[in-house]
Amino acid sequence: MYYELYIDVFFLENFMMDSLILLLTGRLLKNGRPYGRIILGGAVGSLLTCLVIASPLPSAVRMILFHMAVNSIMLFAALRIKSISQFVKAYVLLYVSAVLLGGIMQIFRPYMRYASLFYAVASVSYLIALKLWSVATQIHRCGSTILEMTLYTDKGEKPVRALLDTGNRLYDCVTGDPVSIIDPGIVREITDHPESERGFRYIPYRCIQGESVMKVFRIRRMCVRTDGDKWIENPLLGIGQESLSGEGEYEMILNPSVFSACGSRY
Repeated sequence: MYYELYIDVFFLENFMMDSLILLLTGRLLKNGRPYGRIILGGAVGSLLTCLVIASPLPSAVRMILFHMAVNSIMLFAALRIKSISQFVKAYVLLYVSAVLLGGIMQIFRPYMRYASLFYAVASVSYLIALKLWSVATQIHRCGSTILEMTLYTDKGEKPVRALLDTGNRLYDCVTGDPVSIIDPGIVREITDHPESERGFRYIPYRCIQGESVMKVFRIRRMCVRTDGDKWIENPLLGIGQESLSGEGEYEMILNPSVFSACGSRY
């Protein structure tokens, strides 16, 4: 028994699946949306897969090449990976994305009577997988608290919604003050030049993408709108590298330690 492999069809199907898996991985990793690099990674992954499949190597060697070499090269080509820890995270999420996307496609397999439906089903499966991950994230955060706040700066007042994150343990290494993270899209609404604000500097921090530095600066005060407003004087804000909430649920991640630091007054 032998099988005929149409290499052009195989390449196109793998290119689309690899691109969607990389796109989903990038979203889960919050690596931004470098669509050009995603397409490049999908093309590289599909090409290398075709070469591995067409090679006369033993099946075991081909499997090792596919899982170790092809996937690694594909990730580096598609995503902004800057550290070993970030690579490990991306590698794990690549398989999570593949399983999630593949599982959804299996549900629709009985209805794919025509080969042309594969591309439509793959696209729909990606959207469903993205929504499922979003719902799972919301469920995970169901115990979290979203607070209404107002930021007071020299530019005026800005109401924001803040996620009270008990996992936020970011502190200024110089003063020891807690740092709350602000969405980069909000920064321009509270200051024209963060670099000219009081206390501006860079602080090191660690996240799932690896080690980096963050811009921080102080504002005059902020108020948490709860039963009996809570005022925090001279809070330290850090500028996030990308949108904090993909669903727009909040624009700030509040460090709970601000209530006992930074000269709070009630």
